[in-house]
Amino acid sequence: MSDAVDLTEKLSLVREHWSPKTVAMLNDYEVKVVKVRGDFVWHTHDDTDELFLVLAGELTIRLRDRDVVLGPGQLFVVPRGVEHCPHADEEVHAVLLEPAGVVNTGDAGGPLTAEAERI
Repeated sequence: MSDAVDLTEKLSLVREHWSPKTVAMLNDYEVKVVKVRGDFVWHTHDDTDELFLVLAGELTIRLRDRDVVLGPGQLFVVPRGVEHCPHADEEVHAVLLEPAGVVNTGDAGGPLTAEAERI
């Protein structure tokens, strides 16, 4: 059995925005921490839902038909196949939950595609 994961300590190790880091595994799912600021890319994940849980700051999940605004302690699940674009005016700390191997930029690719890394 592993030790407790300190999310604050793990987030202190994250240096770049939009570069999620795996901190734990749950069956075939990765629990990731991420710091975000500014705009991400519009993208979809055709085969999986994606959970965003905000720990600090305010995160907007832009959808084509509306925006979902999340504050600390709030979460939102983007359903599979739904195009979305996360945005934060100021730095946000968040937890992501998604199947192992999911690419953060989904179908879009590009320079914000992050390497899978465990911290």
